[in-house]
Amino acid sequence: MTQRLQLAVEVAACKHPALIGRAVTPRYPPTTAMHLLQSGVDITVIALWLGHEDTATTHMYVEADLTMKEKALMKLQPAGASTGRFRASDELITFLRSL
Repeated sequence: MTQRLQLAVEVAACKHPALIGRAVTPRYPPTTAMHLLQSGVDITVIALWLGHEDTATTHMYVEADLTMKEKALMKLQPAGASTGRFRASDELITFLRSL
C-alpha cells in the first residue's frame, strides 16, 4: 500500500511540483470504517487497515454505529414471546379460495 501511494505521489508531483518533498500518507475517513464494519468486516482487519495499534481505538466505531445497534435490538424478543408467524383467519382462507 505504501509503495502504491508513493508511486501515485511521484506521478502527481510531475504535474503538481508542490508535492515534492511533502509527507503524504493514506487517510481513511471514519465513514469508510463504518461502512466496512456494517459490511461485516472484522474489527481487527479494520484496525490494521486504519493503522491503529490497538483494536480499542477502532472499537469506538462499534459503539458509534447506531444502525447496527438498532438491527440487533430488532432481533430480540421478550421472553416467552411467540415467533410471530402469520396465521390467516378462516375468513381470509375462504376468500382466497373463492378467487
